[in-house]
Amino acid sequence: MLNIKKISSKDKNFSELINKYVTQRKESSSKIQNTVRNIISDIKLYGDDSLIKFSNEFDNFLVKNASEFEISKNQITQSIDKISKEEKEALEFSHKRIQEFSMKQRLESWEYTKDGIKLGEKITPLNKVGIYVPGGAAVYPSSVLMNSIPAKVAGVEEIIMVVPSPNGEINNLVLAAAYIGGVDKIFRIGGAQAIAALTFGTKTIPKVDKIVGPGNQYVAFAKKELYGEVGIDNFAGPSEILVIADSSANISWLAADLFAQAEHDKLAQSIIISPDKNLLKKVEEKMIQTLPKLKRKDIIESSLNEFGIMINSKDISEAIEISNELAPEHLQLSIKNCEEYIKEVKNAGAIFLGEYSPEVFGDYCVGSNHVLPTIGTAKFSSPLGVYNFQKRSSIIKCSKESSKVLAKHASTLANAEGLFSHKESAMLRSLKDEDNEK
Repeated sequence: MLNIKKISSKDKNFSELINKYVTQRKESSSKIQNTVRNIISDIKLYGDDSLIKFSNEFDNFLVKNASEFEISKNQITQSIDKISKEEKEALEFSHKRIQEFSMKQRLESWEYTKDGIKLGEKITPLNKVGIYVPGGAAVYPSSVLMNSIPAKVAGVEEIIMVVPSPNGEINNLVLAAAYIGGVDKIFRIGGAQAIAALTFGTKTIPKVDKIVGPGNQYVAFAKKELYGEVGIDNFAGPSEILVIADSSANISWLAADLFAQAEHDKLAQSIIISPDKNLLKKVEEKMIQTLPKLKRKDIIESSLNEFGIMINSKDISEAIEISNELAPEHLQLSIKNCEEYIKEVKNAGAIFLGEYSPEVFGDYCVGSNHVLPTIGTAKFSSPLGVYNFQKRSSIIKCSKESSKVLAKHASTLANAEGLFSHKESAMLRSLKDEDNEK
């Protein structure tokens, strides 16, 4: 039975209610944290031996030698012939669009010279990255493409992919996506142990410079624990959508869009905001009517009953204000003249404009990346992109003449900070050549 929460922005305790319904998804489990810390410690100390133990424990994959974790080049290549023509076309179509979008994000080195001082930035791709792809019961070839293509466009030298594989089996569609996306090596390991192995390296698993890609709570906690030991893209939580709709919106489409988000998992969140009470009522009626027919009914029903929210706002601008505070992963504007409101949107991972731009297109093949900031982190984080796989080094070159000018001001500031060796280092550049000791 569907029992989605309904609130109004006019409610006296509106802020309290909305905060309660959103923050309950952020609650962490100390039990999970302790488990993750133990796994990390074990991998750091015992490497491959621990991976073998955890593989048997968590994936029912009995491994005698760690070399069994790696998928052979032949198996990856042959996967292309084991998927349907339609699946191959869809992967190649998505690859092309994601690549085109990613090419626009590439940072280039730059420099300028003024007053005898050359300044700039040298852009360098990361050398080796690890991409985590969720696995197990579900299959996510789209995540393979979303993580690997920006890395390839950035110029990353080697891409290492890890994916959970119960009983050691990996779907051919996932392998085909890895082949098309340019992944170099694939290992059938998952969970916190995969993150730890990529961080520290083992005899079998290469140590990487950065780890990207979404995962379950164990993966998320492992990434938090190991941030600093290795580069991390973000700390992704359960997925979410916020739909803002006016009276012109298609009821059936709205219901389908909310269902699409809710079917991810029981922790997913679907929110709809509208100034039209009648529209919200019709959407709920449509959902109640349709829900029993859905294949993933139990997951959808649990997600919507626990975390789904219908909000009646004063107008569209207020709806956007509420959205800005929540900073959703996906924001869908199912309203007339949607582009007129884009300037009001401040916080969102991805913004889908108009009814013909459903969030589901962003999940797969429109071209933008579907690895996005969640649970309010869009206030300070960005989608995964090429820039996540590039780093910047500052370039500084001073002429003999400019160094004298800089020495004057640098020595003044160094003296004020009480860093007298700094002052000496600066002042030496201001002396005449004959006064400098060689």
